[in-house]
Amino acid sequence: MNISLHAFTLKLQEPFRISYESRDEQEALVIQLSDIDKHGNQVTGLGESTANNYYGVSIERMQREVESVREIIEKYCLSDQLLETNEIGTPEHLWQQLAPHLQQSPFTLCALDIAAHDLYGKKIGQPLYQLWGLNPLNAPTTNYTIGIDTIEVMVRKMQAKSWPIYKIKLGTSEDLAIVRELRKHTDAIFRVDANCAWGVGETIENSRELKKLGVEFIEQPLKANNWAGMEEVYQHSALPLMADESCIVESDVAKCEGRFHGINIKLTKCGGVTPARRMIQKARQRNMRVMIGCMTESTIGISAIAHLSPLLDYVDMDGAMLLAEDIATGVTITPEEVQFPEENGTGVQLSSLSDLSLT
Repeated sequence: MNISLHAFTLKLQEPFRISYESRDEQEALVIQLSDIDKHGNQVTGLGESTANNYYGVSIERMQREVESVREIIEKYCLSDQLLETNEIGTPEHLWQQLAPHLQQSPFTLCALDIAAHDLYGKKIGQPLYQLWGLNPLNAPTTNYTIGIDTIEVMVRKMQAKSWPIYKIKLGTSEDLAIVRELRKHTDAIFRVDANCAWGVGETIENSRELKKLGVEFIEQPLKANNWAGMEEVYQHSALPLMADESCIVESDVAKCEGRFHGINIKLTKCGGVTPARRMIQKARQRNMRVMIGCMTESTIGISAIAHLSPLLDYVDMDGAMLLAEDIATGVTITPEEVQFPEENGTGVQLSSLSDLSLT
């Protein structure tokens, strides 16, 4: 396989703020894997991860990490035949080869894993959902996220994007007032995400008020390592609780049982599609609800999530909708459905290259 890297600065339509950070642009690294299929045609797979200050991930760091495993990747050959999972020649097997070298680099591993899955699907001529035996009609509707701002601006953002489900970012001194005011303007489903900003008593009390306002669940109310606090909240919350920052990797799923009702998996944080599928299975074994969220990726990263979405209860894949300009084509998301492209793999195609692209 040949590998090339492309770095982008994705401009957002509006400044996006959560409880611990704010940004108006998002840096992203796109990894391109190319190979020849059995017909002698060159096929290309694309994967993506975004940089993230909170987790100490930069474009430069991911580029260095890719270079550290370049030789392994270039010598690897994805099969042209549909093989059983974990056999040599599958994306899962490549992930196993790379994971020991990228144990502290899940964002980089994620981009490589998505690219390998896209390439694999294109080589054997099937979209990922078909490879996995999934029905795309079962994909849940994504929520649309309203970032923290003044109440007036949050109302304006919601009214500007009519959507059946909103995720409302909270973590301010006016959280209940925000939800009360937004509720005056829509009958849509609300989900709230405090991004670690609340305390135990605050969460329990807020849950009672938010239930009256038609909120579906609360995401990550406490700090990620406050396991004892989550046990108390779990016992007394009036609403279901979803883990995000508390559920990063596979081993976290078991920790969340009895503390959260479900988990929100991020492909970038867990290391890609391969471990995400295992996390979904582990959560189901514990009768937990499952969601996959995004990190403001372009359509490249969002399309990978979409192919997994028939496995989920909830999905947060609005990242590309928050961008001023996308860099790729792939799945198209409407309030009514997820429209999958005719192309195989994840179905994505890069529509532009940044001046920062590296080959």
